Amino acid sequence: MVIQAKDIMTREVVTVEGSATVATAVGLMKEKGLRALIVEPRNENDPYGMVTETDIVYKVAAYGHDPKKMRVYEIMTKPCIVVNPELGIEYVSRLFANTRIRRAPVIKEKLLGIISISDILKKGDFIDKPKRLFIEDEIDAARDDARTICAQKGATSKECAAAWDIVEELQAAAAHQRVEKKEKNSLATYCDENPEAPECRIDDN
Repeated sequence: MVIQAKDIMTREVVTVEGSATVATAVGLMKEKGLRALIVEPRNENDPYGMVTETDIVYKVAAYGHDPKKMRVYEIMTKPCIVVNPELGIEYVSRLFANTRIRRAPVIKEKLLGIISISDILKKGDFIDKPKRLFIEDEIDAARDDARTICAQKGATSKECAAAWDIVEELQAAAAHQRVEKKEKNSLATYCDENPEAPECRIDDN
């Protein structure tokens, strides 16, 4: 059974409005023991955002800004990267690694939960059941990652170029595998499975 994002996500999500003060966000984080809050969309067509403790420390505390006057929308990430609830945790892990994020909201038509690196470590099965993706699946996942990264960082960014380099490398590896498979004839395949068969023995004399 493949563990999906919906199986390990945290379902109780605390949200905050973008117009709220940073002080309000900090208060919610302290009260709930959280490191991030989902920022509510302003309307049905507006994307979700996210504000993290890192945003607050790096963008507010580090510059001496007044958290009672500064608003969440000034420091949040929006739109933020989101995860489909049916996505396997190996894909979620790859998405996190390629985009350098630690958590993401789980959304399908509506907000269902939030998944983090901690959820993968504590609730995932990758230690007991490590999964190597089929290369075709890896290509699809890498392509999705590249599109996500390019949408967030920009089509001309270094991160976007690096993401598409990964896709090209995987495609080249897949093409090489197909060539090797085609070159291997039926006798070679038979001999791999039956090395002691008379027709597979090599007479050196």
